[in-house]
Amino acid sequence: MDVLFVCHSFPVPPKSGDKIRAYHIIRHLARRHRVTVATLTRTPGDRALADAWRGGTPPDGMDNVKLIAAHLDGFLPAARMIARLPTPVPSSFGYFHSRDLRHMIDAELAHRSFGLVFVHCSSVAHYADGAQGMPRILDFADMDSQKWLDYGQQRRFPVALGYRLEGIKLEREERHLASRFDVCTVVTPAELATLNGYRASCRSDWFPNGVDCEYFQPAREAYDRDLVVFVGKMDYFPNEQGVIDFCRDTWPSIRAARPAARFAVVGSNPTRAVRALAAIDGVTVTGAVDDVRPWLARAAVAVAPLKLARGTQNKVLEAMAAGIPVVASRLAARGVDAVADEHLLVVDDPDSSAAAVLRIMDDESLRARLAAAGRARMLSHHTWSHAMERLDTIVGRLVEAPQARRQPVGPSHEAGADAATVAKAR
Repeated sequence: MDVLFVCHSFPVPPKSGDKIRAYHIIRHLARRHRVTVATLTRTPGDRALADAWRGGTPPDGMDNVKLIAAHLDGFLPAARMIARLPTPVPSSFGYFHSRDLRHMIDAELAHRSFGLVFVHCSSVAHYADGAQGMPRILDFADMDSQKWLDYGQQRRFPVALGYRLEGIKLEREERHLASRFDVCTVVTPAELATLNGYRASCRSDWFPNGVDCEYFQPAREAYDRDLVVFVGKMDYFPNEQGVIDFCRDTWPSIRAARPAARFAVVGSNPTRAVRALAAIDGVTVTGAVDDVRPWLARAAVAVAPLKLARGTQNKVLEAMAAGIPVVASRLAARGVDAVADEHLLVVDDPDSSAAAVLRIMDDESLRARLAAAGRARMLSHHTWSHAMERLDTIVGRLVEAPQARRQPVGPSHEAGADAATVAKAR
């Protein structure tokens, strides 16, 4: 079967949440099908990897995957975002709109019919407008509108107003998109409840994120009983907010009880506010590292103290797969198929968080129990093979459905907004 896979972020290397899910879906589909990936590059590194892929050096497991990619460069993506502020179109849709990529995709669709068109994330759904009569899946992953609305609750004016406006527009667009695709999927049952609340005419389902349990394995060397770690991209607001609040509200209690304790904030692109945390006794801000596994291997405990979280937190999956006990907020743990107090500790206030971290640091038997239980849970519920079994069932039901049951494709709001531009370019 020929599969067209459209995603908003260049899917390699799979080191961030917006890449990991797409990467593993593509690799899985490529084992059985002929896959064409249509995507956008945004950095010089992306562009170099795309050139190598097209030049005959594809990523691991993608030897037979065809790549078509357009580059988002300069100020134009941001300008398109700003231009859509006074319109009904979400600004994020403007950011990811590329006339070049649309032309490339339209050319592919003109040459052959795909047995499946799979779109990862709503911000690039408009690229599938030309897939008339082809079975189509839109993988929302997270319902992004709710994330922006949550941001609007947490940020200050006028930034909060911008997030709220984007959330309202995006929720309207999500409802519209859900009625135009044959199947819509998300990453957790909680996200599915939000999607089903739209009462759209599509079929809906979910399949989880997995974790590479071969790559993330328990360390053989001894761990550091005084080391606490947080792993994540540090220009992402929920991560930034989480570690700043942890350092302000929780870390002092941990240091008071255990003066030798150290907290490592491990992740790329730390903001100025995050970098300033290094001035606190015992806190290290690493910036980007080539491999997070050595930091996990040395840690006594990993924390995920997020106050904003949608979907599944890969940082939690990775720590548990690596045999590192996790102390997570309720929201950070919600997207993980695990049981509180059995596979990880779930807390929501600073005092409870400090107490939970100290319990693990002080009690080797508790740490060993949580480490083993968390790893076992990842192996039984969060491997990529388990996730892809669910996806295979979803895809199988769609492609075997009678053609008459599939809905015709109508133009998206984004396509309508740029129709004159596209027509002129042609």
